[in-house]
Amino acid sequence: MIEQTIAQWHEFLRGRLEGGLDVLLHDDVVFYSPIVFTPQQGKAITKLYLEAAGQTLPGDKAAPTSAADAEGSGGGFRYTKQVLAGDTAVLEFETTVEGKYVNGVDIIRCDDHGKIVEFRVMIRPLQAVNLVHRQMGAMLEKMKPAE
Repeated sequence: MIEQTIAQWHEFLRGRLEGGLDVLLHDDVVFYSPIVFTPQQGKAITKLYLEAAGQTLPGDKAAPTSAADAEGSGGGFRYTKQVLAGDTAVLEFETTVEGKYVNGVDIIRCDDHGKIVEFRVMIRPLQAVNLVHRQMGAMLEKMKPAE
């Protein structure tokens, strides 16, 4: 089942999944942030974090300097490794933010219906964690609904 879920995740990242995160996420999904100490439970908060991450981690947009860069590997967010087993996927990613290298993994677990029930993000090195923490905080503040 995880293979289908991850295929849909990649389609979502390309902007080609009708229904977006609502299709992918279980209502009771739990999101584990590299920044926030407590797990975040529920579809709404998980969507908020994933959408903020999409705005924060797209990578530095530099003019392509090689054919590989033109294909999307020049500083922009990209998955470099993928391990799928049973109901779990581990996706390693790289990007560059404000000139700093960011490396991490998304650990995604789905239920028997292919809905994501757990999304865990880990980031390294420490400089990247601090940078992402600052940028995610600012992005979440911008995205917060008006009270």
